[in-house]
Amino acid sequence: MQTPIHTIFFGTNLVAKTVLQALLDAPNISVDLVITQPDKPIGRKQILTPTPVAELAEAHTIPVQKPETLKEYPIDQLPNCQVAILADYGLIIPQNIIDAFPKGILNVHPSLLPKYRGASPVPSAILHGETTTGVTIMQVEKRMDAGPIVAQKTYQLSPDEMAQDALLRLATMGADLLVEKLPAYLTDEIALTEQHEDEATFCGLFTRDDGRIDWEHTAQQIYNQYRALTPWPGIWTMWNDKRIKLLHITPTSLQKDLEHGQIHVESDTLYVGTMDGAIEVQTLQIEGKNAMDVKTFVQGFPTIHHAHLS
Repeated sequence: MQTPIHTIFFGTNLVAKTVLQALLDAPNISVDLVITQPDKPIGRKQILTPTPVAELAEAHTIPVQKPETLKEYPIDQLPNCQVAILADYGLIIPQNIIDAFPKGILNVHPSLLPKYRGASPVPSAILHGETTTGVTIMQVEKRMDAGPIVAQKTYQLSPDEMAQDALLRLATMGADLLVEKLPAYLTDEIALTEQHEDEATFCGLFTRDDGRIDWEHTAQQIYNQYRALTPWPGIWTMWNDKRIKLLHITPTSLQKDLEHGQIHVESDTLYVGTMDGAIEVQTLQIEGKNAMDVKTFVQGFPTIHHAHLS
């Protein structure tokens, strides 16, 4: 009978939940402890809610810890494991915790490192027009996402793929790759690859301002912005001093002589001019109102015809 691999899991959100589920499903892996972020108030009623990882771990009766920080974490509380796994955790791992595991901590990161180190690799890749991305299994070190690479796998982004959908597919790909490579990693059968620092790129968290549309960009750039930043922070523009969120857009082959940001309404369809053409808007939400389709919006705001967005 195969000796199980005992491990500890650090993770918080949906990507981490996918990785944890793969570890739980693997017959040769035992997760002895889960460390996640504390419960947080969610929704209008601000109900204190555990993280997706905590919910999954508790459903499998795995011990869960929820420290606010790991700075003063008591190392002697950690189970005796050769290796720990990290995915989508969100807190800094101190060096003394990394050193507590003879084989270190392995991170599942949704990019082809050293490209897109940081907090938003998938939306950043889409925003920059990438057609290929992937997942990396790498050793955690003090510098963010800079450790030696254990394994990588590429992934082709489809032209209309949204960041959220791509992220979950990459999470599944990364989880499967981790489970596949972990035994060989622990027996030193995998040659680690150092990252090339001169090829490193970085990405941070997005803010609401990142969602503002520049109508002097190309239609493809704006569509990439939509794919990358929906639902958060979403893409938006201004009209009559009001913010308008564009909730669903598509590229269009419409050939109209539109200025940058100029609106053209035709057959209950709303087009907006870009640097090299137009985008088509299906659903939008003006400040102070609910989301609506174009027909409803135009009926409520008839002066939108031939207006300019900024």
